Amino acid sequence: MSLALSKEDLQAVICRESFFDFLQMFWDTIIPETPVWNWHIKYLCDELQEMAELVFQQKEKKYDLIVNIPPSSTKSTICSVMFPAWLWTRSPTAKVICGSHTAALALDLSRRSRLVITSEKYRLLFPEVRLAEDQSAKGYYVTSKNGGRLATMVGGAVTGFHAHFVIVDDPLDPKRAASDVELKAVNDWMTETLPTRKVDQRICPTILIMQRLHQNDPTGEWLERTKGIGIKHICLPAEDSDRVSPSFLREKYRDGLLDPVRMSKRILEASRSELGDYGFAAQFEQTPIPKGGGEFKIDRIILEDRCHCEMVRKVRYWDKAGTRGAGCYTAGVLLGVDKNKCFWLLDVVRGQWDAYDRERIIRLTAEADGRPVEIGIEQEPGSGGLESAQNTVRNLAGFTVFKDRPTGDKATRADPFVVQVNGGNVRMLKGEWNRDYLNELLYWPNSKFKDQVDASSGAFLRLCQVKRRIGAL
Repeated sequence: MSLALSKEDLQAVICRESFFDFLQMFWDTIIPETPVWNWHIKYLCDELQEMAELVFQQKEKKYDLIVNIPPSSTKSTICSVMFPAWLWTRSPTAKVICGSHTAALALDLSRRSRLVITSEKYRLLFPEVRLAEDQSAKGYYVTSKNGGRLATMVGGAVTGFHAHFVIVDDPLDPKRAASDVELKAVNDWMTETLPTRKVDQRICPTILIMQRLHQNDPTGEWLERTKGIGIKHICLPAEDSDRVSPSFLREKYRDGLLDPVRMSKRILEASRSELGDYGFAAQFEQTPIPKGGGEFKIDRIILEDRCHCEMVRKVRYWDKAGTRGAGCYTAGVLLGVDKNKCFWLLDVVRGQWDAYDRERIIRLTAEADGRPVEIGIEQEPGSGGLESAQNTVRNLAGFTVFKDRPTGDKATRADPFVVQVNGGNVRMLKGEWNRDYLNELLYWPNSKFKDQVDASSGAFLRLCQVKRRIGAL
């Protein structure tokens, strides 16, 4: 009696043992174009398989995974389409949650994955994997062994479904990446909803695949919150740089490029022209900061130990918040102008205080600055903003105070100050506050916080107005 394996049995064994071989075998079931097997494809396949093997053995995970990689790198085909289909060749009971920033994208990736599973080739090699007839919708289908794949958009409900693998693929729309509301919604969903939807949090990994779009995008928020502990971060920019992670992967770049065929220098230049500096930096270089810096060229701010000439006028402008230990910061920036019309960043007071402590600190700061310093209070829209500003004015009785009701967007308001910084006409006194201040300017307008820039813009605009005698307004 012959024990030789049939061709189909041999192919099935090979595909079960290697996710990369599975990807190669089933590529043509959904993609008619000839594949370009760049080195990063196998690397990502092997990384995903290493994580999956621990789940199959019910062993504790080593880490969750973040992958930052440019578009057109086969990332979604690997992670959201082929990987769930391969998991069932090893474990037909596996459950997977796959999320993306829109329902349309999540459903399309789910549809493509189902095309692989229902293909003639897949059914021939893995006859034990069948979709249950009573639950085979485009966005949610289960196997006859009670495995399942649930597609959801960011913020979508996943109640009643617990997964062995959570895959989040492009959770943030590049066109809405600068929206604070959008960022908060995505990050809250990532940190508060998804971790509760796992079969066993000790064993079941989260896999995040995305392009870097903002300092506080899900990658940035997750890395900052965890300090990188329990996270493996793979970062593969289109061009070689010190952002490549793990760093040994830089050896695999050819002519300084991640993928010289699909992301050649000509193609990258065309993408840069189409997307602009910020869009290209985020999506292809995996950083929210373009080469040469963002809007603020912070290397042009001159750092000084002391003021070299007398200030003609000084303004301390406050951008207020009111939550202790969390949320936005209250920031008071002291900006001065000297007789040569050079602007000086003299001091920043900043913290996450409740309303009581905030008002106490604003008063103490005013007393330390002295009466010649004008004090600006940003008035938020609505009756609540008016009442808050009036309370601060009363708190500062005896000082020269003005309420400011900003118009236009933050970026437009900041433009005049940006011009002075980039023109080399701004000096900064050395202080412990310098690092946080410069970091916010560096990432602007994609910075996590904007309070110091807002306060600087308000102070600068006031300094540029013709001075008139005023009292508490």
